[in-house]
Amino acid sequence: MKQKLYLICGLGILFSSCTVIRQGEVGVKRRLGKIDPEYVEQGPKGYNIFTTAILKVPTRIMNIEVKPDLPSKEGLTIRSEISILYRIKPEAAPKIVQNIGLNYESEVILPVFRSASADITSKFLAKDMHSGERAQIENAIRKQMTDILEPRGFVIDNVLMKSIRLPEGLARTIEEKLQAEQDAQRMEFIKEREKRDAERRIIEAEGKKEIARIQAEGEKNAAIIQAEARKRIFEIEAEGKANAVTIEAMATRKANDTINKTLTPAILKLRQIEAFRSLSNSNNSKLVITDGKTPFLTLPDKF
Repeated sequence: MKQKLYLICGLGILFSSCTVIRQGEVGVKRRLGKIDPEYVEQGPKGYNIFTTAILKVPTRIMNIEVKPDLPSKEGLTIRSEISILYRIKPEAAPKIVQNIGLNYESEVILPVFRSASADITSKFLAKDMHSGERAQIENAIRKQMTDILEPRGFVIDNVLMKSIRLPEGLARTIEEKLQAEQDAQRMEFIKEREKRDAERRIIEAEGKKEIARIQAEGEKNAAIIQAEARKRIFEIEAEGKANAVTIEAMATRKANDTINKTLTPAILKLRQIEAFRSLSNSNNSKLVITDGKTPFLTLPDKF
């Protein structure tokens, strides 16, 4: 019975002297009240429960949500909701536990944030926190916190202004101003649209005018081309007729030359005889007078 009791006590002591360091955290070993400068990595770790303790420090990104009242440049108090995203460098975990302890959020991070946020927002107007200047404010707060906390082992990943609540009167004034600006922008858009429509109509009118001018010019050029074509055709026809007359005259002259060259005295005498013979065979009585030298080929039917 005693052996079983000793066995159970031994197993209890054995299991109680073991711990597991999970992902996103490191262990800090404290032996007899002193912090070991080397951090304990992930995995199962054994230690002496009578002399040693292993403290777990998260190294993953942590989120702190705060709702501070921020001062503005004009002296107003702006209610806000802000998230601080930070993480601890693993190698700095023993130093943080040694110098600050495990309550580092309330001891260091939040005080630094309050000081940095108040210092930065006091340089901006309240309306800037509600407009596009918000990102600039966030970056300025993060930078100032980083300058102070990074040497101590903290990394400030981001500062996010989730919501800003302006004083009721100021919020209404800003809303009215924004509404007026939107109305002005809308009117400017309408004015610009009408201007573009007018310019488009002018361009269309000029285009139609240019098209009409081009068409008229084209018709005029076509008429000129047609007239020149008809004139050229007439010239070609006249030139052809003249050439034809010239060719015909040349052919006639050449034929007459050929005939004159071939009409020898003997042929002319033969043609004269044939003519007289033809007259003698005619039923009509005719009187033919000739000197006997001139060739006489034909006589009219009536003398």
